[in-house]
Amino acid sequence: MLDDLDRPLGQDREPPPEKAGGKVWLGLLAVALIAAGAGAALFAGKSRAPGGEPEAVAPIQPAPPAPAVPPAPPAPPPEARNDGVSTAQQMEVESGVKIFRGNGGAPSSLIIQVPDGAGSSPLVPAPDRRLVEKSRFGLLPRRGKDGSTPARIYARPLSLQPPIKPGAPRIAILVGGMGLNAPATDEAIRRLPAGVSLAFAPYGDQLERQTAAARDAGHEILLQTPMEPFDTADSPGPHVLPANDGARALDDLRWQMGRFVGYFGLVNFLGGKFTADRAATEVLMRELADRGLDFVDDGSSPQSIAGEVAGANGVGFAKADLRIDASKSPEAIDAALFRLESLARQQGVAIGFAAGLPEANERIARFASDLARRGVALVPVSAVLGADATARSEKR
Repeated sequence: MLDDLDRPLGQDREPPPEKAGGKVWLGLLAVALIAAGAGAALFAGKSRAPGGEPEAVAPIQPAPPAPAVPPAPPAPPPEARNDGVSTAQQMEVESGVKIFRGNGGAPSSLIIQVPDGAGSSPLVPAPDRRLVEKSRFGLLPRRGKDGSTPARIYARPLSLQPPIKPGAPRIAILVGGMGLNAPATDEAIRRLPAGVSLAFAPYGDQLERQTAAARDAGHEILLQTPMEPFDTADSPGPHVLPANDGARALDDLRWQMGRFVGYFGLVNFLGGKFTADRAATEVLMRELADRGLDFVDDGSSPQSIAGEVAGANGVGFAKADLRIDASKSPEAIDAALFRLESLARQQGVAIGFAAGLPEANERIARFASDLARRGVALVPVSAVLGADATARSEKR
């Protein structure tokens, strides 16, 4: 019998009892786990569908590929780019609208102002270089070397929209006092029809902006010239034209003229004493004739000889037939407008003057908006000035 020392290693050697028993228990545990898993699978298949089939089969498919990103458009060539200036200029030329570049907001933003559609025509830009001269008072109007004049170039072209029958009565309305009250002036420019002419006094602090805005809206403009009244207590301010000092009057007149540009003529502001004095009126009319400007008398002074002296110097002239807002009540203003229409039907043409009161401007706007329906034409004051009116209405 071989003892442990003589027995070959690893042969006929029985494991210890405790180790053999451990292996048996591990085998039984594995068999039990396998049987339990199979039973659970069988139970689950029977509980969902008879015959052991699953309720639905969802095959797994790969996700579709992402769509291709379109290529970016090619950058424009350098010569096709611009900074917006040429585009705005092209729009002005091609569409006839006025374009302003905004100071606020986006740097390339534009504000487009479309002229009044009711027959308005854009006025030519002011100042026209042909028609101004530099002076110590600013830019003054003058005749152009080619014969052009501020009276012809800056006046509003006559355009009757809708069409009015030939020979129909015509009404011209001139509203003064512009520039003295900035908010009221802005409202008048916006509210009054473009065919209404506006007169600006030389004392406003926003004249450059407001006269440009008036012309952009289609209103022709005049300089409302302060002149010496009979009662010096009524003097409106500095640089009033004196009746007894021709040299000083000429100096003050040029100061007034240099306050803004784009007017086709002048209209008196007070001036009863001045327009009754022949020597004083001669100084005024000679200067207007030399510079190619017209003159309108507001009709406030029955002693005025402005029309006579203007005719003698070849200055285009007109005189208002009545004051629209001599009384501030709405009823009185409406009555004055009715008389103005009656005069137009009797005479063929009538001119009304208003001082620029807001209550009167509202009544004038309503009255003017209904004239075409009644067969009456609203025309600018420049279209009814003396013998030159026909030539002016036919220009351009």
